[in-house]
Amino acid sequence: MKRLIYPIGVQEFSEIITKGMVYVDKTRLVHELARHSKYVFLNRPRRFGKSLLVSTFESYFRGERELFRGLELSKLEKDWAQYPVLRFDLGRAHYGSAEQLRNEISLMLLDYEQVYGVREAETELNQRLTGIIRRAFEKTGRQVVVLIDEYDSPLLDVVDSQAFSAMQDVLRNFYSPLKSCDRLLRFVFITGITKFSQVSIFSELNNLKIIGMNPDYHDICGITDKELREQLGEGVQTFAESNGISVEETLARLRSNYDGYHFCQNSDGLYNPFSLLSALDDRAINAYWFSTGTPTALTKMLRRFSVPADRLVGKWLASSRFNAPTQEATSPTPFLFQSGYLTIKEYDAEKDLYFLDLPNREVSVGFWDALVPFYLNAEGSEEAPTAAANIWGRIAADDMDGALRCIQEFLETIPYARGTNTEGHYQTVLYVIFKLLGKFADLEVRTARGRVDVVIYTAKNVYVIEVKLDGSVEEAMAQIEEKGYAGRFALLGRNIVKVGVNFSSEKRTIDGWMVERPVSWEVEAPISSPSAAKGDSTL
Repeated sequence: MKRLIYPIGVQEFSEIITKGMVYVDKTRLVHELARHSKYVFLNRPRRFGKSLLVSTFESYFRGERELFRGLELSKLEKDWAQYPVLRFDLGRAHYGSAEQLRNEISLMLLDYEQVYGVREAETELNQRLTGIIRRAFEKTGRQVVVLIDEYDSPLLDVVDSQAFSAMQDVLRNFYSPLKSCDRLLRFVFITGITKFSQVSIFSELNNLKIIGMNPDYHDICGITDKELREQLGEGVQTFAESNGISVEETLARLRSNYDGYHFCQNSDGLYNPFSLLSALDDRAINAYWFSTGTPTALTKMLRRFSVPADRLVGKWLASSRFNAPTQEATSPTPFLFQSGYLTIKEYDAEKDLYFLDLPNREVSVGFWDALVPFYLNAEGSEEAPTAAANIWGRIAADDMDGALRCIQEFLETIPYARGTNTEGHYQTVLYVIFKLLGKFADLEVRTARGRVDVVIYTAKNVYVIEVKLDGSVEEAMAQIEEKGYAGRFALLGRNIVKVGVNFSSEKRTIDGWMVERPVSWEVEAPISSPSAAKGDSTL
């Protein structure tokens, strides 16, 4: 059987088609958007197919009919008119200053000036772009198409820097002809990760159609489950055979790790295309999205707002709180949603509220791992994933006492990051450590009479954990009993194990715990006590 060629890192539509690479057909939406809109803005997370979409528009407006043979668009388009296309990719470089950005844009304009000519008097970026558009229109007799990819990349590079304002000025000047040249333009398509204020960047472009949360175009980037089954079925079958599992099990693994993105209410889930195609190509489950680059913008945003980790995820919000311009935000939530760390999980139509949470296992594990350096020093950051693995190993072996000792030892030996010596910070560190366990741990779990701090699931047991700060393990256990937390999980058919933990802000670690197991507890190996065990900081 001929091996499929996946376009890993390939963003040019023409290259994918001519080399026979795997392509998930989005051309119906390309045709529809081009026919019914003129000025369009789409924001999606990185590695979500935005650049490929821009390239597809370029091939379409250039009239490259042969590339679309067999695709949906070939059945819809009759005219195949050729338009002059100006394509600008602002994500091709990293920018540290406004001057560097100005020089990079100047080089892109120079390429088109060599095709359509230049006037000596045109020195500013806006003058040069206006001149190119006018001459392209005059030379071809057709309106011009302008495609701008990753428009916000320069701003994200300096989002917490004094250079931000100067960078805005450069971009505002460059984009200004998009309004003044309206009669000369056929279509303008702009992509980015985040939404910056239209006033601050596209000051005169008041008719820009923003489709980021438009249900008609929610799947214009990303891959649906239907597309996975129907257009990538051969790759799924190969993955299953290579791993000795069924097709349904393969789909379940792919779904758990890479599916779950929702950009509007009541929409089908979307897979991250880069991660999904990489997994099919490797026939393995790996953390592809986070491995493509350090999430520096994430840490910059968290540094700006200093929000406790437990308040970053799992929240009900109005759309105005997370779909807002990034630079006007009062929390990191808009950035987290727009850049793909959070997604819409539920929608309450009556209250018009959205529940935001992490989309899938790949993002969850990478997100919490990325937060570790924010709360611990370099040594702690390096050792945290190993510590989490050791903690989970103990829990999976039904040794909660051993798991708590691992946490205790880790926190005793690893210094905190400078400037984080607060009681709230200790709680956050403990929270992040539990979240590193991934899908096996839930935090702040709601019950009828309150919230359980931590719930950890294994094949046989459910650990209900209450954590006190500078209190006592007896207080923690009493709260579990008084609030009836264990009853919330009785129907799961597993042993319910109650765990009380006390965290000492003075010692900066766990200084005691109590584990209460059910009378019917059965394990293969003996434990120190059949009903309860109490730990302390003397190891």
